[in-house]
Amino acid sequence: MAENVPTKTEVEEPLPRMNAGTQLFEDLDANVSATEVESLCMRCENNGKTKIMLTRIPHFKSIILMSFECPHCGLQNNEVQSGEALQEKGHRYEIQCINKSDLSRQVVRNSSASVSIPEFDFTAPPALNSTLTTIEGLICRFIEDLSMDQEQRKEVVPEMFAAVEALLEKLRNALELPEEDVAEKPKHAFTMVVDDPSGNSYVENLCAPNVDPKLSVHYYRRTREQMIQLGVLNPDAEDIEQIEEQRKAQFNMREEMRAAENVMRAVKEASESNEILTFPANCSSCNLPCDTRMQMVNIPHFQEVIIMSTTCDKCGYKSNEVKCGGAISEKGKRITLVIEDKDDLSRDILKSETSSFKIPELDLDMVAGTLGGRFTTIEGLLRQVHDELDRRVPFLEGDSVALDRRQKFERFLSRLEDAADGNIFPLTITIDDPMAHSYIQNIYAPDPDPNMTTELYERSFEQNEDLGLNDINVDNYAEDATEETKTDNN
Repeated sequence: MAENVPTKTEVEEPLPRMNAGTQLFEDLDANVSATEVESLCMRCENNGKTKIMLTRIPHFKSIILMSFECPHCGLQNNEVQSGEALQEKGHRYEIQCINKSDLSRQVVRNSSASVSIPEFDFTAPPALNSTLTTIEGLICRFIEDLSMDQEQRKEVVPEMFAAVEALLEKLRNALELPEEDVAEKPKHAFTMVVDDPSGNSYVENLCAPNVDPKLSVHYYRRTREQMIQLGVLNPDAEDIEQIEEQRKAQFNMREEMRAAENVMRAVKEASESNEILTFPANCSSCNLPCDTRMQMVNIPHFQEVIIMSTTCDKCGYKSNEVKCGGAISEKGKRITLVIEDKDDLSRDILKSETSSFKIPELDLDMVAGTLGGRFTTIEGLLRQVHDELDRRVPFLEGDSVALDRRQKFERFLSRLEDAADGNIFPLTITIDDPMAHSYIQNIYAPDPDPNMTTELYERSFEQNEDLGLNDINVDNYAEDATEETKTDNN
């Protein structure tokens, strides 16, 4: 393994400066040019070439690709590093590998991610470098690393040699999965778990844009040990210092809540005077300064919502988002509408960020959080889904994509566009919102809509857990906050 150490005088092209007003990470299909740097080879100590490219994987994150090659000794080294900050929570991906197509899933493995296969009692700790590979590539890498010292183990520790050889046999058999799914679960089927406390790893969804039945994603709060591993906490710090940091964090959180309350108060005052608030922000696409506009709108027969719109004059990026206000509903809400003609496509629809929606006739099933909050028409929502999937679904471009999978996705996009144009009827759209903050316009109001049904249901424990409602304190919270403030002051 060679470290890419640039020399002081032989940089052919200056590296981009990390300014807030500079777009560093370009999309994969934007003809991104690589920066070449003279680097020291750690094998022969001559200078080689390092190519660095800052790019973005659509619908995922910014990454740094680095490739080193030494013309003197032939040493090569490729690395992938995350260009993102730590995510709010850690991610754990669980993939059921049953056939050959599962082995071809592309994987972005961050250097902080561990990989395990429970059926084999095998766990690979975090690696030195991040990698962009496939599940088959990961297994081949594990086989190569474990096989490296087998001859020495056979001579020195025969018991360990036998145990490692048995594991290698299981890993080799894992590569011999059938081409297609079979009635019975294959003998060598396995589950791969990619656990990344930083939240910057990724496993490809082969059923995009729908939910992949073989892939599940779990989000969790990082433990103290994981935060030490990521360098967030100092392991040698005294407990008193740790407690003080926690108190500061809690104080900052309360200050942020007060600031949010002030913003909400300003938005409400502006809505009463029909005023649109404008405040500076950074574009989420190019990171350049832009403006975000905000206004509170009262939806008849529903509630008040906050509409936020961001437009970037530099790169042309546009986005709109809706934040729902009001109290938390005691029950979830499921709305089902049968779309029979073009007039139904013009109905207003509010899809909150906590809601999922599906259209069985189009094989469309979007999980909660997709697209965020949207206030538009049904036609507009279909077109937004089409545009987002067309531009941002990862790993559907390039030579490595299977032709049938690409064609299947293109047929799906074509049907989605036909539905937005009013060429496919009837359609059934279902919005499931555990917070009951979603809405579809009733054109017969105040009378019932014959084509729309609304169902209220009790939220499950898992839904309350995901929404953070199980740990919320609504009793005597004022006294608790006062006591905590007194403790902080002491």
